[in-house]
Amino acid sequence: MTDTLLIALFALGGAACAGVLGAGVLRLVRHRSVAVSLTVVAAVTVTAMLAGTLAVAQAMFLSPHDLGVVTLVAAMAAVVSLGTALLLGRWVVARSRELSRAARDFGDGGSFAAPPGQTTAELDALSRELAATSAKLAASRERERALETSRRELVAWISHDLRTPLAGLRAMSEALEDGMAADPARYHRQIRTEVERLNSMVGDLFELSRIHAGALCLTPSRMSVYDLVGDALSGVDPLAREHGVRLVGDTVERVPVEVDGKEMTRVLANLLINAIRHTPADGTVAIAARRQAGAVVLSVTDGCDGIAAEDLPRVFDTGWRGTTARTPPAGAGLGLAIVRGIVEAHAGRATVRNVPGGCRFEVTLPLTA
Repeated sequence: MTDTLLIALFALGGAACAGVLGAGVLRLVRHRSVAVSLTVVAAVTVTAMLAGTLAVAQAMFLSPHDLGVVTLVAAMAAVVSLGTALLLGRWVVARSRELSRAARDFGDGGSFAAPPGQTTAELDALSRELAATSAKLAASRERERALETSRRELVAWISHDLRTPLAGLRAMSEALEDGMAADPARYHRQIRTEVERLNSMVGDLFELSRIHAGALCLTPSRMSVYDLVGDALSGVDPLAREHGVRLVGDTVERVPVEVDGKEMTRVLANLLINAIRHTPADGTVAIAARRQAGAVVLSVTDGCDGIAAEDLPRVFDTGWRGTTARTPPAGAGLGLAIVRGIVEAHAGRATVRNVPGGCRFEVTLPLTA
């Protein structure tokens, strides 16, 4: 038992020396190719075995013949180990270079495609992560392009919508100043109407900028959906009478929700105003609220004869109006974008779909526990 322990200690000491030396070499070549590192590891393994053997031989535990045999065996093992390490290293390096080229193409604005053929588990996992990142970046680039297009359209539309009333205000003010107005009182009423429209447009722009900047501060409180709908209907009733549209809100459940009352009333008001303006006279705009799978769904249904299928995905985009006409009643195309921003700030979602005779806007909000 004592001899065995001594042999183990001498062998461990020799192998440890080789291991320390190998660790130093690995530290020096840590920035080199993985093939070099694998070769060093294989060399350290064989050297450690040989160093342990020589240490035992120096302690007189091995005969010269046995030492020669062990050294020869270690040398053959070293040749095979180094050859295997070099082949493995070259294969890993080749796969790494292919992955690097694919990643470089991906970084230049393309999409990532994993190199064909088998690879190590780690490189395969890295390829999957790069593919997932590529998909996310592609979606992000697409959203950025859509947002940039939306911004350009918004600037063009807002510029037109601001220029038209301003030109009218200027003409009316000059007519009043020159005493050329046949009916000054009518001009004053028209100026007031245009100023109110401009004020509404500026207010919508300010609200939308707060939403896009993430500066929309909500003060949620527990309230009934029934009260929210009642407040919204009261606010738009004069507009509905002016357009000859009938408002219906008979199917509204008294469901409690945790929302910012002011902002959510604005959401419903925007949806109702949009529905009233696109519903012909003698038509009906219906608002409803119901429970559905842990949420409450508020819906506004109008009689607009529906929205073109290709336009449905753009309804909530900033500046979208669904028509090329730039007439004042069309608005600035900000109301529905504000609706989506406020609803998403409440952890909800806003959707739209066509129904017989019109379309239905739905706002889904989480129920209060």
